[in-house]
Amino acid sequence: MTGGGAADVLELLVARGETLAVAESLTGGMVAAELTGVPGASRAFRGSVTAYASEVKRGVLGVDAVLLAERGAVDAEVARQMAEGVRRLMGADWGVSTTGVAGPDPQDGQPVGTVHVAVAGPRGGVGGLRLSLDGDRAGIRSESVQAALRLLLGELIENVRAQDTEQRGGS
Repeated sequence: MTGGGAADVLELLVARGETLAVAESLTGGMVAAELTGVPGASRAFRGSVTAYASEVKRGVLGVDAVLLAERGAVDAEVARQMAEGVRRLMGADWGVSTTGVAGPDPQDGQPVGTVHVAVAGPRGGVGGLRLSLDGDRAGIRSESVQAALRLLLGELIENVRAQDTEQRGGS
């Protein structure tokens, strides 16, 4: 494994016979593009939803309407529900999501560079990460993609450890 990129994620998923789906807002399909840029990605990658509008987050991914109305789209729980929603929608073992503010202006009371990424897995757990990024729009989006892939890789590795512990009797 190299530095936690798309190839590493896909290698682990293929080795385990598991699949992945992606829900993206501020990254606008960049996570999916990074994944599908890897030869053989179709062995593990099921698809993606670019849910830029809150109506799509709610209507397609099942994000709670009250949550969106009260907190806006740039929120950790919204990211969590997006990851769970795309996982369910695409019939994937894993779901990963991105939502945030790439700029140039603040959104939902959140400053530029505020990003939430989340991962939902087959064991029901959801991991999340809040980022405060500096830079221009392109840099924030690019760093968000890499953060989502790193978070996913970490969750995949942790999931393997948890399964190994269970098989060995919880030592």
